[in-house]
Amino acid sequence: MSGFEGAPTDARLREVLGRAGRVEIIEAPPGEADDPGHLRTVLTGAGIAELGGLLAVADGGTGDRCRCQGWPTVRVHDEAGELIAELVLHHQRSLRGLGDTDAALLDGPALSAWLAGRGLTGSREVERAREAGDAEDERRIRRWLAAAPPGLAEAAVDVARPPGASGSDWSAGLSEARERLRALTRERYPAPAERIPLLLAWAGAPAREATGGLRWFDIAVEDQLLAEDPALVLAALADRPTPAQLDGASELFANLEWSKANGTGLPGPVHRHLAAHIEADGTDTMRWRLANDVYGEPQPEHSGS
Repeated sequence: MSGFEGAPTDARLREVLGRAGRVEIIEAPPGEADDPGHLRTVLTGAGIAELGGLLAVADGGTGDRCRCQGWPTVRVHDEAGELIAELVLHHQRSLRGLGDTDAALLDGPALSAWLAGRGLTGSREVERAREAGDAEDERRIRRWLAAAPPGLAEAAVDVARPPGASGSDWSAGLSEARERLRALTRERYPAPAERIPLLLAWAGAPAREATGGLRWFDIAVEDQLLAEDPALVLAALADRPTPAQLDGASELFANLEWSKANGTGLPGPVHRHLAAHIEADGTDTMRWRLANDVYGEPQPEHSGS
């Protein structure tokens, strides 16, 4: 078996499957495909033709190669039984083995459903988990947009749902959308004393999410705060901050970039406000951070002479 050079194409897939006498699909990555304990199915004749329609790929490839092992493994044998190609699915959305890069499947969910009908249910389980994750992301996006400061929600939509289909296009669209949001934020709120409290409150949106963690759109706000003058961020929290702003502070001060640049200690008034907020109404994550000194010890207050 030899590898293929150049960009993957659907015609190359057709050529490979056209020479196939037997195709074996194993629900495992290539390095584990010989283990008899893994589920597998064997196709001949009409089954191979049916698989060909479901494995259809977009010409040209994705321009990238996924770093994971991928699964299931598709082994294509000719009429004599010789292995002529080994194809591997990656994240049920792309196919490895037809060229220098991965190739995007035209209909990954249809392939997953077909595999499940043949007893290989792992891909369908991945699809269901992806659907649940996508639905939760969409709920979080709606709540994040609702928390946006006045005048920023429209630009924030492109951050939450970047232009571009996938891969590098998606990443480029996200980068451009984040820059537009940053520029609009500073245009709409040029005074740091007004801008920073609004960003802190917006940054607090993910703190109360049951699924936890930051999404790509949450990071866009936190990165704006990390680019602000740290002294002005701390000043915004020194005098009667709101609960939403303290939620944002709880996320910002747990960010490693903040602690690397500014240390873990907080000015006494800021630490007291944050600790009192967490003790009264904090999440389990906030309480753990406070108990484990993620926010550091309060810095001593110095009186002027």
